[in-house]
Amino acid sequence: MKQADQIIHARWIIPCDDHRVLENQALVIEKEKIIDLLPSAEAEKKYTASLVERFATHALLPGFINTHTHIGMNYFRGLADDLALMDWLNHHIWPAERAWVTQDFVHDASLLATAEMIRSGTTCFNEMYFFLEATAQAADQAGIRGQIGITVIDFPTAWAQDHDEYLEKGLAAYEKFKNHDRIGFTLAPHAIYTVAENTLVKIREVAQKHHLKINMHIQETWAEVKQSLEQTQKRPIKRLDDIGMINPDLIAVHMTQINEEDLEILQKGKPQIVHCPESNMKLASGTCPVIKFKELGLNIALGTDGVASNNNLNMIEEMRSAAFLAKLDTLNPQALKAIETLQMATVNGAKALGIDHITGSLNPGKAADCIAIKLDEIETQPLYHPVSQIVYAASRQQVTDVWVAGKRLLKNRELLTLNEKELVAKAQEWQQKIAR
Repeated sequence: MKQADQIIHARWIIPCDDHRVLENQALVIEKEKIIDLLPSAEAEKKYTASLVERFATHALLPGFINTHTHIGMNYFRGLADDLALMDWLNHHIWPAERAWVTQDFVHDASLLATAEMIRSGTTCFNEMYFFLEATAQAADQAGIRGQIGITVIDFPTAWAQDHDEYLEKGLAAYEKFKNHDRIGFTLAPHAIYTVAENTLVKIREVAQKHHLKINMHIQETWAEVKQSLEQTQKRPIKRLDDIGMINPDLIAVHMTQINEEDLEILQKGKPQIVHCPESNMKLASGTCPVIKFKELGLNIALGTDGVASNNNLNMIEEMRSAAFLAKLDTLNPQALKAIETLQMATVNGAKALGIDHITGSLNPGKAADCIAIKLDEIETQPLYHPVSQIVYAASRQQVTDVWVAGKRLLKNRELLTLNEKELVAKAQEWQQKIAR
């Protein structure tokens, strides 16, 4: 018999690279990677391991990939609700950031966020915020996988004074962590209304030099499109295309205000799309035309956005909202099926980030980034189709166990790399400061 480190048996295994739902299967893990996926009966004959676990009532699937976050903002959850985007930013969030955001703030908030994500089944996140090293250090401590955005804005913040300083500090963080096995980087210009075109050209050049993707809010609201038309007679997507940024290395976030001209450009350029349904709904920004993008053959991933505008990091809830919105938007109940939605939250996110050769599906050779969801609860019974129950009925409280690169981060709902009581106490300390 062959020796392995771990064997995880499950009632169902959902690889997410296709539409398979495998019953009574086993995942075999050696060091950080999956080395086999096979029926449990065969695994018992072929492998022995020092750790063998059985999840008789669970589905085992890839960890969720939250493809758009601002986890350094987690202490602003609920600070300013029920507002339109520009009012929310200009009169509440940006002033709060100027008053409070520091290295310690971002580190502590990021730890709280990684704990929430792990408990929600997320094993990888794509970030856009300030004090990048603080977030990278928090991700490293938590054991989660992270893509850290080198945020650039053309005005001063607590992090930097101008685009040169944003890039300088961001690239310094990139150099420090670029060989880390779980932490990667993107370039993250905030939006076309906060970053000038000449700055975007420079960012594009830096991205090409370092082989990094560009991660950007694009056409999130009508106000953004209207301002661009008034100033340049062009929509933001057209402006970005004119400077060579609409391509597969662009991660286009939100994308709610789309017309036929935009669709033609997108079909040609094939950028990655990140749909943030709950943030878009809460800020009343608009609806991302997911089915039109799907018809163009674009890769579509899911993100929660930050908790200041969501107000959670719950990818199961995000899947349900995405599926329902697509059906409502098209008046077609088959517009976005449960398995397609689950792929948006897993393998499509990995594709968007350029890490699908590492994670996003459960296949031999991939990192052992996986989660176990308990499906014998009252809320998911009776059970006819595991994928449908996960997308349409399950809650994040049913995520019992989480592994990243073969390391257990959550065991029977208990965090193993972070201290829950300390995180709550620290959050309450910051809340008291900010409230004053």
